[in-house]
Amino acid sequence: MPCRHKLRRMDLRHLRTFVAVAEQGTVSKASVSLRIAQPALSRQIGNLEAELGVRLFDRIRRRLVLTDEGRRLLAECRGIVSAVDSLGERARLLQRPDAGVLRVAATPQMIDGVFSTFLHRYAARFPDVEIKLTEAVGTEPFVKLADGELHLVINYLQVMQTESHEFNSLPLPPLEFLAVGHPSLPLESGRDIEISRLAQYPLLLLDASFGVRTTFDAACRLAGVKPRVFIESRAPHTLLSMAEAGHGVAIVPSVLPTHRYRLRIARVTYRRKPLRGLLTVLWDRRRALPPYAKEFCTFLDAHMREVFPISRPTAPKSHPKVLRRGVTNKRTIASRPRTSA
Repeated sequence: MPCRHKLRRMDLRHLRTFVAVAEQGTVSKASVSLRIAQPALSRQIGNLEAELGVRLFDRIRRRLVLTDEGRRLLAECRGIVSAVDSLGERARLLQRPDAGVLRVAATPQMIDGVFSTFLHRYAARFPDVEIKLTEAVGTEPFVKLADGELHLVINYLQVMQTESHEFNSLPLPPLEFLAVGHPSLPLESGRDIEISRLAQYPLLLLDASFGVRTTFDAACRLAGVKPRVFIESRAPHTLLSMAEAGHGVAIVPSVLPTHRYRLRIARVTYRRKPLRGLLTVLWDRRRALPPYAKEFCTFLDAHMREVFPISRPTAPKSHPKVLRRGVTNKRTIASRPRTSA
């Protein structure tokens, strides 16, 4: 068997020559394919056989026929040559401003409501950028951002509790807080509900690891409201399902899609002003962002301004037109579209 130090010095050109000769069947054809003189090509095959300590070809009537050992080694040599070619291509792509890997963390609601459509738009502009997407809940994504494991974190500004100035940020369009419940639930007569009115309902809330929960709890304290929490969950759609089934009022951000459910939706207000959360894109200022990461931020901001808010308050129902006392216009009721969630 050949020594290990000899294998480490093995010339990649010899492996390419071996693969080419095995595929072409003759030295002459492989010589043309590789643009190498036949004597030099034959020497490379001989050197490789000497390094490996096995005969790779039998010479039969001017043809090179793979030996059993050569046939077994061919697949591995193909794999090595292919891997090296892929590595070289990858390195060339990394040198381009519009190609590479982008590691992004975003909240589950952002992924569901925005990224499900936005990523197609970004991929059409940057087809050679591979996005690695993970969920951002709690403070763990910021640790990964500082350690260089992520390029961007998209989260609520309130989650970032640090005096460090290591992060740069880009504000995104703000989200609103929505109170959603069963269609029959009398939340309010209009499209808004004051946060103090929520004290009368069992509430379905995201757990404390979510930034929107932190903001909602702070608003409750300011309003002097002690919420009656029926369930806390890390799954936003669990809250929507429970609300649709009539188990209480779910408090969710407007970035979360609600169209799959039959719900009554009202915007949460504090002192008649909408309760809002601040979405931001964060990155480590100590590390240079690749150009396609900067474009990602620009594209995302523009996309969100087009589609926000993802979920909106339910439009108030207008009263049916009265024809005479006790009689309503049945055609008007029948043709009225269902209230969309």
